[in-house]
Amino acid sequence: MEKKGKRELIGNEGMIVLDMVRRLNRRGASDHLAKLIAKTHPADMAWIFRHLTEDERTAVFDIIGKSESVGEFLSELDDALVIDLVKGLSSQYMADILTEMASDDAVDLLEILPQELADDIRKHMGKKDRAEVDELLQYHPESAGGLMSPDFMFLDEELTTGDAIKSVQKRSEEKEMVFYLYITHGKRKLSGVISLRELLLHPAERQLKNIMNSNVISVTTDTDQGEVAHVVSQYNILAVPVVDSSYNLVGIVTVDDIIDVIREEATEEFLQMAGAGKDREILLKSTRESAFIRAPWLFASWVGGILVMLIIGAFKYELTQVIALASFIPIVSGMGGNIATQSSTIIVRGLATGRVNMGEAYKVVFKETGIGLILGLFYGSFLGIIAYLGFSDPALLGMVVGLAIFFSMVMSATLGAVIPIIFRRFNIDAAIATGPFVTTLIDILGVSMYLWIAKIFLNL
Repeated sequence: MEKKGKRELIGNEGMIVLDMVRRLNRRGASDHLAKLIAKTHPADMAWIFRHLTEDERTAVFDIIGKSESVGEFLSELDDALVIDLVKGLSSQYMADILTEMASDDAVDLLEILPQELADDIRKHMGKKDRAEVDELLQYHPESAGGLMSPDFMFLDEELTTGDAIKSVQKRSEEKEMVFYLYITHGKRKLSGVISLRELLLHPAERQLKNIMNSNVISVTTDTDQGEVAHVVSQYNILAVPVVDSSYNLVGIVTVDDIIDVIREEATEEFLQMAGAGKDREILLKSTRESAFIRAPWLFASWVGGILVMLIIGAFKYELTQVIALASFIPIVSGMGGNIATQSSTIIVRGLATGRVNMGEAYKVVFKETGIGLILGLFYGSFLGIIAYLGFSDPALLGMVVGLAIFFSMVMSATLGAVIPIIFRRFNIDAAIATGPFVTTLIDILGVSMYLWIAKIFLNL
């Protein structure tokens, strides 16, 4: 929760504050720096912290560590930076910080730390706080159980509206998302939901079970975080309740956590599509670590390049007969690779957002094939005319180039759409398909198709 007196930085203000932090730190003006940090939103302070040198980070965190917002600051900071900071802190100090944090944020922080260090910190926590944290740690971090907060408002369905309002006034201070009030019966079995606004509009003597919405959208503790994000965005709700196998209400996932999930998963997808791994904090890695992360993804391109070289070598005689053929190889492979990447990117995002239905995926494939036909016909004709006008010998070179572009783009658009769907069918991350895998495959097939068309039509 944002504290009074702190506001988010807008535009270039962040760079101004960064410069002020550096200047105050160089001068040793600790009191002024502490006042500046106190007025700066923890999320913005985390952004500033990323741009400091190692020595500056040490000095600045000495001040942040004494402020009330240290827990919120750590929850906004990159995982790699958190680990570096925590290693230099005592377990008791970290336990005190976690105790002041919301349980779900405390668990998120513990999960990124080395297991031995996390266990040592938990030992220093109070019994009640440790029990709450341990309860959440049993769930997979990328599931609804791992995202949920156990601090939420729930009311028994037998309560009257007047009693419910008094309960909200008494208990709401430390609860998450009081905008939604979840209604339960028996041993916390979820039976309905009502908004705070609706509650205030009903007579005081009316029971909650008579005014609640019993059609509650919920998820289970083992629901994948991507599906939780889909539910929240699909129904435009600010929070979704989490139930166990017996339909007992155990927590809620709020929209702020969902925004983080969407941002993280989108980042992973973009990195995978670019063939740069899936580590969201790759910019914080050293040069050596980044090279090792990206090397395996580039191996597919390397293998593809070797195969294309061998294919071209196999058509060495044909290329020596018509030197002009070599001029169009980059265009054929480039056009095919580009349209394949477009198709696969569209399909991957469609699968991620639920706009592509696996049961009717063939419709999307046919559509992409149709797009390939139209664009292939246009660019094939255009480039064929250029080849014909630019190279009069052999006379059929223009037709060869035009047909190669046409067939390459149709094939590439189709494969670009089909491959992510096949990956999803076998529960493989579809984002991988838009990286070096598709472009390399298209290079191999496109060049092969082009040279075979030339061999056949030019009688080489």
